Amino acid sequence: MSFSPQSAFALLGPEFADAVDPADFPAPQLRWWNQRWAEEIGLDHLSAADRQRHFAAFAPLDGYPHVPLAMRYHGHQFRHYNPQIGDGRGFLFAQMRDSAGRLLDFGTKGSGQTPWSRSGDGRLTLKGAVREILAAEMLEALGVYTSKAFCVYETGDQLHRHDEPSPARGAVLTRLQHSHVRFGTFQRHAHEQAPDRLTSLIDHVADMYYPELAGQSGVDKTTAFLEAVTGASARLVAQWMAAGFVHGVLNTDNLNVTGESFDYGPWRFLPTYKPGFTAAYFDETGLYAYARQPEAVFWALQQLAAALLSVGEQDALVDVLNTFPDRYTAAMTNAWCCRLGVVEQSGSEAMVRAFITFLNASQLPFEAAIFDHFCADNSRISAAPRAYSGPEYEAFADLFASHRADRPERLSHAYFDRPDPVHMAIDVMEAAWAPIHESDDWSALHDLFAEVAQARAGYDLGRNRTGFLPEDTA
Repeated sequence: MSFSPQSAFALLGPEFADAVDPADFPAPQLRWWNQRWAEEIGLDHLSAADRQRHFAAFAPLDGYPHVPLAMRYHGHQFRHYNPQIGDGRGFLFAQMRDSAGRLLDFGTKGSGQTPWSRSGDGRLTLKGAVREILAAEMLEALGVYTSKAFCVYETGDQLHRHDEPSPARGAVLTRLQHSHVRFGTFQRHAHEQAPDRLTSLIDHVADMYYPELAGQSGVDKTTAFLEAVTGASARLVAQWMAAGFVHGVLNTDNLNVTGESFDYGPWRFLPTYKPGFTAAYFDETGLYAYARQPEAVFWALQQLAAALLSVGEQDALVDVLNTFPDRYTAAMTNAWCCRLGVVEQSGSEAMVRAFITFLNASQLPFEAAIFDHFCADNSRISAAPRAYSGPEYEAFADLFASHRADRPERLSHAYFDRPDPVHMAIDVMEAAWAPIHESDDWSALHDLFAEVAQARAGYDLGRNRTGFLPEDTA
């Protein structure tokens, strides 16, 4: 695979982004390189010097003609509209095609100040970068359509933060994902009463990510665009729920048009099933708690629809929004069947609901209960160290027994010889970070990365979803 650069977003024009210069970092040191994805986009050949030149100094990649662009957008932040935001500590570095011909973005985090930084320094802490890697790697292993942490350099900067011990070590992250076009991108141009820009954005998204919209125009294309994004968003939040993942900050600038999970700040994974579990210490009302994530995404879709009113037809847009509950229910059933390793069938929705009821009643470890039941009657339940009993469990077990295992040969993977699955509860992440903070010892983190990679190989969930994996070429 050769690197195949392609400009797309930059061609929309200067109203959509601002050219920026990256920060000058004093002592870059490579801390993470995603070789799997480097191979997928043709950058696996880069020397150490070239990696640093492109992903710490952000020299242009060969054949890519544009300077870094800080993207313009607005957004509802905890449901308060903010017209003062945009890429404040990151930029769109480059775009390219992968081996399946899909357009991908390189976006940064911690790369310096932009016109949208406001009072921020535009930087990222090393701990924040490590958290981004862990979230993306774990979510990919659990079958969630997620951005990838492509590369992280420690920068040599000392940063001051109120929520981390200071001074904190600095870092710059480059993430790889399909699109950085956010719901808030449309909100900005609607706020500025620029329907021509909204039309250009819809055309761009359709051409780059939803080719099935080709041939449509006008209000029909706007409706079809919202329908596509609604379906993708329902799938995403269903996958989060089945992974026990709490994003933490589901503002409209953190949701994008491809329905892809990204921007991992105060995330958490459930230790046990807790509907009110929150990730962000500043989410005092539980607005983005685990069980409220579907509601949050639906609310964000309503704001996107409102932004489209000048180029769409209101009744048609409302009709699309009204499909979200059924789309989410269907996506939720599919996501849980994938996680449990069973073939979806009639009665799967009732089985999923019974499993969730059992998880809530038992308070068994969330990930362990899934791990033990993976691949139905071929599973490792009989060898599990946990006791499965009680009326809630029996109700689930009766429904589960009627389901056929999906690719039960996966259970022969060494991952399923473990007594417990890898999980990413906060104590696990903190235990991997502590030796880095205390003595610059990275061994525990690398051991955790290896465990997550084993989980990814064992579950092998890429074939069960539409997503962002090399084998997903359909």
